Amino acid sequence: MIVNDFVSEAQQALRAQATPDVAIFLRGLYGGGAEKAMLNLARGFIDRGLRVDLVLARAEGPYLAQIQPEIRIVDLKAEWMPSSLPKLTQYLRQVRPTTLLAALHYPCEIALWAKRLAGVSTRVIVSEHNHLSLEAKRIPQRSVQMTPMAARLFYPWADGIVAVSQGVADDLAQITRLKSDRIRVIYNPIVLPELLTLSQAPVAHPWFAPNEPPIVLAVGRLSPQKDFPTLIRAFAQVRQVQPARLIILGDGPEQKQLMALVQELNLTDDVALLGFVQNPYAYMAKAAVFVLSSAWEGLGNVLVEALAVGTPVISTNCESGPAEILAQGKYGTLTPVGDGQAIADAIVNAISHPARNIDPQWLKQFTLETCTEQYLEVLGLPEHRVSNFFSDRPTSEQHHEI
Repeated sequence: MIVNDFVSEAQQALRAQATPDVAIFLRGLYGGGAEKAMLNLARGFIDRGLRVDLVLARAEGPYLAQIQPEIRIVDLKAEWMPSSLPKLTQYLRQVRPTTLLAALHYPCEIALWAKRLAGVSTRVIVSEHNHLSLEAKRIPQRSVQMTPMAARLFYPWADGIVAVSQGVADDLAQITRLKSDRIRVIYNPIVLPELLTLSQAPVAHPWFAPNEPPIVLAVGRLSPQKDFPTLIRAFAQVRQVQPARLIILGDGPEQKQLMALVQELNLTDDVALLGFVQNPYAYMAKAAVFVLSSAWEGLGNVLVEALAVGTPVISTNCESGPAEILAQGKYGTLTPVGDGQAIADAIVNAISHPARNIDPQWLKQFTLETCTEQYLEVLGLPEHRVSNFFSDRPTSEQHHEI
């Protein structure tokens, strides 16, 4: 059933179903690490018997295909992010979920305002996935530059605040002037039970055939934050020393500029930008080395994924997350931000000396089970719950438009 607005038919349909325990509010499902983490978390909630609504400003993006059928999708059909506020307010008034979990900065602000305008008792938890002060300095967009001030003004309204790394938490405490004990650090749920199985899937690209040069892999949105130009220039230095190839997975606004740089450096035969792929783990497991070249991060989910499949990892020591994931360099090589020569040297060394043992207990803090338990504590929900979920929420009526 698709409902076009909160007219009487939609109200009756939504009220007829049991109140969701958790509603997760996002812009959309555009392929970012935060969106993937929230989808994984929704799965963790479902596994615990909780009812979950996924409320999207716009129901679009490549991750739509990964939503479990037990999750109800609520499409606000907002033309731009601010226009989702009145619709989210209506949703809260009509549906009254027990908790609303918002992720990424703008959805967090809108969720806090929506609760205030709706006048409901729903607990609102904000989950911050980026280093706000650095992002505000690096991105010239005025709205981004205002995010630290907005966080200072509105985050005190939250019933709970989650940061995805200690670095993000420290930054958030500083810019909001909140006591550090108001901010809970919970890593993203990245290591899934099926990750190793997915990593063993074949990759059709000819560069992964036997006896081909080693693959350097990077995964991320093609945006200034990821600093792929530095990685491409570093790879050009690697090619002067030994045969190798670079593959970058991800979409984004910098694709044309990156392709132009590849051509300028005469690397077209050895660099491939393959766009978004549903299963990056298969590429990770077959790469000789994985590189994160970011100028800043919130956590760096892809580093955990690469570690989990046993691939050597190189990362810039950016704020924040990589040093926490790699145990200050114990489980991977950390290089200065923007230092192409250091990245090149680390790539050559990793290809020559690939062995690095990862303690399985270290990765446990990034598992779905661990992170779900920690989020349930912040959300104020019991860890286990007997639910008639599968009988009172038909999966055939999964998608609602508002």
